[in-house]
Amino acid sequence: MDIVIGIIMGIVEGLTEFAPVSSTGHLILAGHLLGFEGNRASTFEIVIQLGSILAVVVIMRKKLLSLVRMNRNVSASDNKFGFLHIMIGMIPFGIGGLLFYDFIKEVLFSPETVIVTLVLGGILMILAERFKPTPTAESLEAISYKQALFVGLFQCLALIPGFSRSGATLSGGIISGMSHKTASEFTFIMAIPIILAFDFRCSSSDGQ
Repeated sequence: MDIVIGIIMGIVEGLTEFAPVSSTGHLILAGHLLGFEGNRASTFEIVIQLGSILAVVVIMRKKLLSLVRMNRNVSASDNKFGFLHIMIGMIPFGIGGLLFYDFIKEVLFSPETVIVTLVLGGILMILAERFKPTPTAESLEAISYKQALFVGLFQCLALIPGFSRSGATLSGGIISGMSHKTASEFTFIMAIPIILAFDFRCSSSDGQ
C-alpha cells in the first residue's frame, strides 16, 4: 500500500504543482482520503516537491543561465531582469512565513480549510481576468520592481493551505499589468526559491 500511495500522491503533485490550483491542498485532501497523514506524510510531501524544482530548472534553464550570465546567446537587454526582482518578490512571502508559519501549520492544515481556499483561489483568478488592465510588461525584461513586489504580496495568499501559489502569483501579475505569458514565466522562476525555502522550513521544523 505504501507504494500505491506514493504513486498516487506523486501523480497528484505532478498534475497540480504548476497548474493554477494548490498542489499542497490537493496533497492534503488526497492524503486524508488515503489515510496518509501525520509527520510521515509531511516529509513525503517535502521530498516529492523537490522534483517540481528540478522540472522548473529544466524548463527555464536558458532564462536561469542568463540570470547568472552563463548563457552567451543572451542579449544585453536581458540584464534588465535580474535576481533583485526575484528577491523583491520573495520578501513579503518570507516575512509572512516567519511570522505565521507555526499558526498556519497547527491551525489551518485541514481538509476544511483547503476546500474553502480552493474556491477562493478560483474566484480570485476569475476577478483577475475580469479586471485586468492593458499589459505594460510583455516580457520578463519589462517587469518593474513595483510589479515584482505586487506579485510578492499576492503570493502571501499561498501561505494558506489550499490557496494556489501559481494561481495567486498569476493573478497578481495580471492585475499589476503583466501579460499572461510574462506572469507565467515569473511565476515559474519564483517557484524555485519559494519551494526550496518552504521545504527547508518544513524539514527544519519537523526535525525539532
